[in-house]
Amino acid sequence: MGQSPPTSCYNNILLSIFVTILILLPQYSHATLSTNSRWIVNEGGQRVKLSCVNWVSHLEVMVAEGLSKQPIDTISKSITNMGFNCVRLTWPLFLFTNDSLSSLTVRQSFNNLGLVESIAGLQVNNPSILDLSLLHAYQAVVSGLGNNNVMVILDNHISKPGWCCSNFDGNGFFGDQYFNPDLWVQGLTKVATTFINVTNVVGMSLRNELRGPKQNVNDWYRYMQKGAEAVHAANPDVLVILSGLNFDKDLSFLRQRPINLTFSGKLVFEIHRYSFTDGKSWETGNPNQVCGQVVNDIMSRGGFLLDQGYPLFVSEFGADQRGTNVNDNRYFNCFLGLAVELDFDWALWTLVGSYYLREGVVGLNEVYGVMDWNWCDIRNSSFLKRISAVQSPFQGPGYNESRSHKLIFHPMTGLCVRRISFFQPLELGPCSESDAWDYTPTKTLTLTGTYFCLQADKSGQPAKLGIMCTNSNSKWQAISDSKMHLSSKLQDGTNLCLDVDSKNVVFTNTCKCLSKDKTCDPASQWFKIIDSTRQQNTTKSFFQSKQIAQFLGNTFSYIL
Repeated sequence: MGQSPPTSCYNNILLSIFVTILILLPQYSHATLSTNSRWIVNEGGQRVKLSCVNWVSHLEVMVAEGLSKQPIDTISKSITNMGFNCVRLTWPLFLFTNDSLSSLTVRQSFNNLGLVESIAGLQVNNPSILDLSLLHAYQAVVSGLGNNNVMVILDNHISKPGWCCSNFDGNGFFGDQYFNPDLWVQGLTKVATTFINVTNVVGMSLRNELRGPKQNVNDWYRYMQKGAEAVHAANPDVLVILSGLNFDKDLSFLRQRPINLTFSGKLVFEIHRYSFTDGKSWETGNPNQVCGQVVNDIMSRGGFLLDQGYPLFVSEFGADQRGTNVNDNRYFNCFLGLAVELDFDWALWTLVGSYYLREGVVGLNEVYGVMDWNWCDIRNSSFLKRISAVQSPFQGPGYNESRSHKLIFHPMTGLCVRRISFFQPLELGPCSESDAWDYTPTKTLTLTGTYFCLQADKSGQPAKLGIMCTNSNSKWQAISDSKMHLSSKLQDGTNLCLDVDSKNVVFTNTCKCLSKDKTCDPASQWFKIIDSTRQQNTTKSFFQSKQIAQFLGNTFSYIL
C-alpha cells in the first residue's frame, strides 16, 4: 500500500477484456436524457441503455474508494474498457448538509480515521485532491468520469456516512434518527444545483433502500414526490430515479396508485435484487422452482412498471466474483436470463476492489468487486465477458436496424446460438454474431429468411437444422418453472432439451432438474428466446455454397 502502481497495471486491465466488447458497445456523448415510455432516450430520441457499475463514496471517509490505489483517470478508463457507460456514484446526505464534514479536506478525513497508509497512496496516485475539501474531491471524481465519457447517476445512499444497510441503523426511513425529511430535501436540492451544468451527470437516485419499522406507503408518496419535485426544480435536465420499500424490493403499490408529479419525461424507477434477497433458497432449493418464484416476485413488485410505460433501473445486483458461491451462481444464471429478456437498465454492484475502511476493517477485500484488491487487475474477466451481451441494447427507439427477430440466449455463458457453416454443429458465440431466428406460432425456431428450422436428433447428439419442420422434433417450447428449458419431442415420444457441452457445441440431452431435486444444477440447459431489432454482424450467406444443394439432394433422397 502507498506505492506507485506498476506501469503494466492498466495494460493488464485492457488485455483481460475481449476486444469485441469495445467494438460492439455504442459510445455516448454527454447529452440530456429523458424518457420515452419504458425507454431512456437522448435528445435525438435514440435509446441510451444505462449499463452502469456502482462506485462507493458514502463510507466514513466520504471519498470514492480506490483513489489511494489508482489515479481517477486510470479508474475511469478501466470502467469504459470493461464495457460500462455509466457509474452510480454514491454519496452520504451529511456530506452536502453538514458544513463541518463537507469542509474537511481529504487529508483531514483520512487522518481523523487513522488511515495514514491511504494518505501515502493518495499522495502518489491522486495528489491533486489530497488537500481539496471532501465536496470538491467528489466533484473531481465526477469530472474525471466525464473526461472519459462516463455518465453518472448520483445516488443518495445513506445519511450518516457508513456501511449500508440494516433495519435499525437510523438511516432507513423518513423520521429515523439520521433521516430528517426536510434536511434530505435540502441536500437533494444542493446536489442538483451543484451539478446543474455538469453534462455527464444524467440522473439522481433520490434514496437508496428505504427500510425499517417506520416505512409506510403514505409517507413514501408524501416525501418521494416532494424530493422529486425539488430535484426537478433545481436541475430539470437530470433523470429523477425513485426507489421502493423493503430494501428497494417493492414498488407494487404503484400498480394501483400512480405517483403524482408536475413534470413528465424524467421519471425512472429502481429496484434491487441479490441472491441473498431470498436467503439460501438458491442453494437449498430446486433452481428451476426458485427461479420461477423469484422472477414472478420481481415482476409483481417492479417489473410490471415496464408495461405501464416507465423505465426500470435495476440499480443493484451482483455476485461473488470468485465464482465459488453456489447461491450466487445459480441466482445469476436466472437473473441474467431475465435481464436479457426485459432489456432493462442496470448497475452492477460493484466496481470496488477494496475499501479504505469498512465496518472497522482497514483495506477490506470486496469479493463482489470487479476490480481486484489493488485496483490493478480485473477480479474475474470471464464474468465481464459474460455480462457484455447485456451492456448494449437489443431493441428500443433508434435501434430498428432490422425487422424484429429472435435470438437464443444462454445465460450461463452470456452467449447466443449461432451457425458457423451449414454442416458444422450449432454452437454458442457472441450475440452480435449469432443468427436471427423466427419463433413461429407452431413453436418452430426457423432461421430468419430461410426454410431451415432447429431440430432435435438424438440424446447426446448435436442439434441440427432441417427443412422438414412439421414433425414433433421441430417444435420447441419453454418448460419447467424457470421457463428456460427449451424442449422438443422425438417421434418415439422422448423429450429432449437443448444443452451445451464443454466446447459450447449445442446438442440435445435428457431434460434435467425438472423435479424437486435440490442438488441438480440446470444451468447448461437454460436458454432464453429474446426479442431483438439489432442488425446481426454475420457475414455468412446461407445460399452461397454448393453445400446447400448437396444437403437438399440428400434430404429428398432420404424422403424418397
